[in-house]
Amino acid sequence: MTGPSPSGWRARRGDGRPALPAAETALPLRLNSALRYGENPHQRAAFYADGRAEGRSLVRATQLKGKRPSFNNLADVDAALRAVFDLDGPGCVVVKHMNPCGAAVHRDGPAAAYELALSADPVSAFGGIVAWNREVDAEAIATLRASRKRFEILAAPGFTDEAKAMLPPREDLIVLELPRDWSQSRPAGFDARRVMGGWLFQDWDLGEEPGWTVASQRAPDADEGAALRFAWTVCRSVKSNAIVLARAEGGGMVLNGVGAGQMSRVDSVRIAVEKATRAVPGSVLASDAFFPFPDGVQVATDAGVRAFVQPGGSVKDAVVVEAVDAAGAAMVMTGVRHFRH
Repeated sequence: MTGPSPSGWRARRGDGRPALPAAETALPLRLNSALRYGENPHQRAAFYADGRAEGRSLVRATQLKGKRPSFNNLADVDAALRAVFDLDGPGCVVVKHMNPCGAAVHRDGPAAAYELALSADPVSAFGGIVAWNREVDAEAIATLRASRKRFEILAAPGFTDEAKAMLPPREDLIVLELPRDWSQSRPAGFDARRVMGGWLFQDWDLGEEPGWTVASQRAPDADEGAALRFAWTVCRSVKSNAIVLARAEGGGMVLNGVGAGQMSRVDSVRIAVEKATRAVPGSVLASDAFFPFPDGVQVATDAGVRAFVQPGGSVKDAVVVEAVDAAGAAMVMTGVRHFRH
């Protein structure tokens, strides 16, 4: 197969990433597999690989068992893998309809991380995707089976022989084993989305290092700071307008309520507070974009939130910070936005 010319999408910039925009581009696609169906059963679907099978490519995953994936299965597992490999430390993410409904890191490894992630929203987890960022052992699979939850896909960068022997016997459960180098890799090319009449191309949102500037009178304490960094990382994988509550718990960090995909940010805050499965006091809040008004902060502080992280950049930043200070809370601004439409 002939690849794109140097003037196309593989032309490189000084930092090694492809040049954008290019006057012309060629997409060297090849059929990887037919899918069961599209977003809905009446839609046909197929998975086309971009021809390179390098880096973080789903083509490189090995299916250990299960049914033929659907369009939604692959879209959801892609979302889960993007989220879980952003986490520092042994982590687990549960995704439902492209959004994390559970996420956790735990020093004791995959089993503890799964148990903590599931507890964030065990109701929404039903029928979801579970992904780990560490090799899965027999203890993790035993913990998963003991939870008696039905999932569509399990994915991890390796399963021990003991774990493979203990996988749930359901014939339709899809289990994907990732290459061991997944955590050291990055996606190739561009992030792209089909629109009518063309394509939208952009760089992958791989997490620009935030500035992390304290904007409030009070700075977050050490525990709040650690929870804020976890919340900020998870928030990047939630559909905008995105609000994430999180807190430290039992040697790890856990998601504690998500507001996703709302048209107003204050509604996302209300939903995150309502979805909390733990006490909101003691939780921190991350917002993927700035607060346009202080109302969202007010809803959160009324519920007990005392530490926030957000990009900043609103014309009303000063008023928002005033509301934070009035509640005795802390706010950090990153200078980096993470919309995910």
